[in-house]
Amino acid sequence: MGIMSKLKPEKLAESATEFQTRDDVILALDIGTEFVKALIAKQGKNNELSVIGVGKARQRGANMYAGAIADIGAVTDVCEEALTTAEKMAKVRAKLAVVGIAGELIKGNTSSVHYRRKNSNKPLSEAEMNLIIKRVQEKAGEQARREIALETNNPDVEVRLINSAIVSLTIDGYKISNPIGFKGADLQIQFYTAFAPLVHISAIEKVCAELSLDLLAVAVEPFAVCRACLGDNPDSSLSTIVMDIGGGTTDIAVVDDGGVEGTKMFSIGGRSFTHQIENTLGVDYNTAEDLKVNPEKADAKTAEKLEKAIAKNLVVWSSGVELALSDFPMLDVLPNKVLLCGGGAGLLQLQEELATSDWYKDLPFARRPVIHLVDADDIPGILNETEADLDHSFVTAFGLLRVALDTLGGNPEGTSFREKISKLLEN
Repeated sequence: MGIMSKLKPEKLAESATEFQTRDDVILALDIGTEFVKALIAKQGKNNELSVIGVGKARQRGANMYAGAIADIGAVTDVCEEALTTAEKMAKVRAKLAVVGIAGELIKGNTSSVHYRRKNSNKPLSEAEMNLIIKRVQEKAGEQARREIALETNNPDVEVRLINSAIVSLTIDGYKISNPIGFKGADLQIQFYTAFAPLVHISAIEKVCAELSLDLLAVAVEPFAVCRACLGDNPDSSLSTIVMDIGGGTTDIAVVDDGGVEGTKMFSIGGRSFTHQIENTLGVDYNTAEDLKVNPEKADAKTAEKLEKAIAKNLVVWSSGVELALSDFPMLDVLPNKVLLCGGGAGLLQLQEELATSDWYKDLPFARRPVIHLVDADDIPGILNETEADLDHSFVTAFGLLRVALDTLGGNPEGTSFREKISKLLEN
């Protein structure tokens, strides 16, 4: 455990920076397997955010496991390093923070629930919707707890709701965007919920406490990326597959007609490619990582081995993608646009695998999906006012900023159903 993590929160705050703390700035903390990324943004008019501070710090080898925090003290040290860099650039201190969470034990699913109303002639009220949502969340939470208990062999595991969102609603077979005021007997709701083990949430809360941060929200990272891509249009009809490829995990989310259908994660990311190169070439981890990122440094013989090592791991990775996407039974046809982000998405061979191979043939695609590497310029409503190059590896942090704005209330004059109902989804 580093010296920073041993300090009390107030002492850590004093040692961090001398800048003034402001209430109109938000911190996005993307705690990844390879890097911690910190973005500080200020709120502007028209629901926009402007990034004014950027920080990035490399994780140590044993800090994370399968996308989750494994060493709270060590991770706190790295977060402090990234945060201090961002604060020096922004010349302010952020108090409110949104932190991302990932890993195979995060359960994000969309379930379809039928609710038979006792009085079909009575208009549906927000209070009744609130009751329905709470019942759906409780049911989904119990299902997530059973799944995690089975996977961890711990029947007493505790879980906590992280994110939830309404995907679609019908009353008596008619699809509607806002059910409030409608009469009818049969309400069908498709509802996305994401749960995480309490131990993972507690680790994030501890890190924030050590950094003297007020934890505004914890967000499932692929859900956050979807929010980044949807922007500030609550009635967006975007349909896409988001793949956030980090160091330890690949996180996948499917968005259909502006609604998050679900999120799936598996423990193969950029670090597994590095380990494959390390074992194939007989080099140390740092050399393998350097060759992966800079293949032009390899001589002809080494380059051939490097290519084979990456190709071998791609077979395993693409099988994981296929398995994850096969677990979306509620969609007859998958969206044919794939958005890539995360540090691991920069691997050219991985992009080529998705763009040219037959990995999609056994999945319900209407045609070959189009692959697009997302960067900061593709994200609506968030401006980069710094000189830092915010590429595809920062998209998750952008999504966390959008979740922060949602949590704070977004546009106070918003009147759409999704904006109103978001208040009912707060956990």
